[in-house]
Amino acid sequence: MQVGVVGGGISGLVAAIQLAIAGIQCYVVEKKIYPFHRVCGEYISNETVPFLQSCNLFPERYNPPRIQRFQLSSVRGKSKILPLDLGGFGISRHAFDFFLYEKAKSLGVIFYLKEEVEKILFDKEIFFIKTQSRQLEADIVIGAFGKRSKVDIQLNRSFIQKRSPYVGVKYHIKTDHPHDLIALHNFEGGYCGISNVEDFKTNLCYLTHRENVKRFKSIREMEEAVLFKNPFLKNIFTNSQFLFDKPETINEISFETKLPVDAHILMTGDAAGMITPLCGNGMAMAIHSAKIVSDLIIKHTRQEKLSRGQLEQQYTEAWNKLFKNRLWFGRQVQKLFGNEWASNATVNLAINIAPIANMIIKGTHGDPF
Repeated sequence: MQVGVVGGGISGLVAAIQLAIAGIQCYVVEKKIYPFHRVCGEYISNETVPFLQSCNLFPERYNPPRIQRFQLSSVRGKSKILPLDLGGFGISRHAFDFFLYEKAKSLGVIFYLKEEVEKILFDKEIFFIKTQSRQLEADIVIGAFGKRSKVDIQLNRSFIQKRSPYVGVKYHIKTDHPHDLIALHNFEGGYCGISNVEDFKTNLCYLTHRENVKRFKSIREMEEAVLFKNPFLKNIFTNSQFLFDKPETINEISFETKLPVDAHILMTGDAAGMITPLCGNGMAMAIHSAKIVSDLIIKHTRQEKLSRGQLEQQYTEAWNKLFKNRLWFGRQVQKLFGNEWASNATVNLAINIAPIANMIIKGTHGDPF
């Protein structure tokens, strides 16, 4: 049995690690070389901690900040701080992905780095994974290729046919931000998440409508004209040390519904469905989906010899049970933000009606696993 993992982000790496521990041969194809940055909120809710600790994957050596409070602000700066009952921790993708990569390598997972998968073909129960330099084979393929890839286009997945208006921008900064706080600051056409990661750094990551970007000559000009209308954001941008030469960016971020199994490929993480960034739990969902898919593959190969059809059905059912409602809820919450009137109304509700605020927070977090 040979499993091919396409994409070396969190879900792909965690799945490969679990398979390797179980003695199943697998390899990972990743288009970049570790360590590297990704556009990401870099907050992981504590629902993942029991699992991560059980397989020695909690990144304790980085001393990740423990996050227990949530701040929400409107476009004009009206704000509310709420407790996070479950809470979470902050760690950069640069650090966490590299940590997982080293774990996977130590367990014998084979890596093909700096190779982008251009096609995945399925013929006579065998997958053929094609890059510019080689063709690989696999009995099972895990699709962990993130938000948007050449494979999505090759498979003509339904979401890829619709243009998405969202652009993601990320910086690491040095600033005076409370270690236990994650903040969500609204601005016209988007919102910005702020939370600390390892080494006393702060992640600043925002989602904006592409029309905001088009209106101005540069990202910085757009930030000063649009984001600075929120006084919290103006203060952060003008009183922080920016650690990147230029921001990490990604275009065409889609929150459309995706299939967890497509063309017999078992999709995980953002490839299976992307939760809106304001819900802040994409990393937790990536970890959980990797656990589900690897558990079922191990069951498929070792215990019950499930047919491919049964494996795909069981994974689809398990994925939908855990994540379908969370993704739907995230899309509904998304509608409450992005313009001045809606963000003010939502913050007012959070300030004055605690059960509504708690419902939003609870709806975006899962249960410990």
